[in-house]
Amino acid sequence: MRLTRRSLAMLALGVLALSPASLPAQADEPVVVFAAASLKNALDDATAAWAKQTGKTVRISYAGSNALAKQIEAGAPADLFISADQAWMDHVERAGLLKPGTRSDLLRNALVLIAPGPKRSASDPQVALAPDLGTTLSKLLSGGKLAMATIDAVPAGKYGKAALTKLGAWDAVKGQVAQADNVRAALLLVARGEAPLGIVYATDAAADPSVQVLATFPADSHPPIVYPAAVIKDSANPDATVLLGYLRGPAARGAFERQGFSVVGAPTADR
Repeated sequence: MRLTRRSLAMLALGVLALSPASLPAQADEPVVVFAAASLKNALDDATAAWAKQTGKTVRISYAGSNALAKQIEAGAPADLFISADQAWMDHVERAGLLKPGTRSDLLRNALVLIAPGPKRSASDPQVALAPDLGTTLSKLLSGGKLAMATIDAVPAGKYGKAALTKLGAWDAVKGQVAQADNVRAALLLVARGEAPLGIVYATDAAADPSVQVLATFPADSHPPIVYPAAVIKDSANPDATVLLGYLRGPAARGAFERQGFSVVGAPTADR
């Protein structure tokens, strides 16, 4: 077939029209964050502010840190991981799945005993975490369940078991523990009145107006509650590092502190 000069010109224009330079630019990929369930309120607020500021998109998957770590190990396409304890971040790091130099501690939390009911004021009497705590909890449970996150895997459950063991109450209540997949699920059991008591993070209790705090566990009764964060090694999204830097910085601090978290490295009044 003979091509005329006009048909060659038309063909060239068609090739140019299909070249990558002339195609519409693809939209930025969302930053995919795998985060401990207890972070939901605060992290939703912080990432929403970042997204509004930058025009970027964030997609967050919330679950127990153990489940998220195993999903990352299985190849789930996460860009950032924020764990509720060091152990599951260690697990991911030992598997060689963290981007070197990106891991650091982000937040701290506290552990509380909760019950259904309206919020209590600071002046209301608390349950005494005394040597007879096991007897006290058994009476308060009155045959009901103590809601906790999974005690051998989920950080909040491990912290709770450690605290009860340290305070000499674990043996008295272990047969009445209702284990949930994550700490927010344990919170929900109490909020719905399905369990008369629960052990959750202070930030979880603060986020739900239908539960009240009966006591705060001493910080030395369990390992420090620290949330490390890191970029996943296989992440190809440059915005992951940018978002992590934002979450570590002063702009995100208010979102975390409003929910009751302590920000690692944040200035304090005595400095």
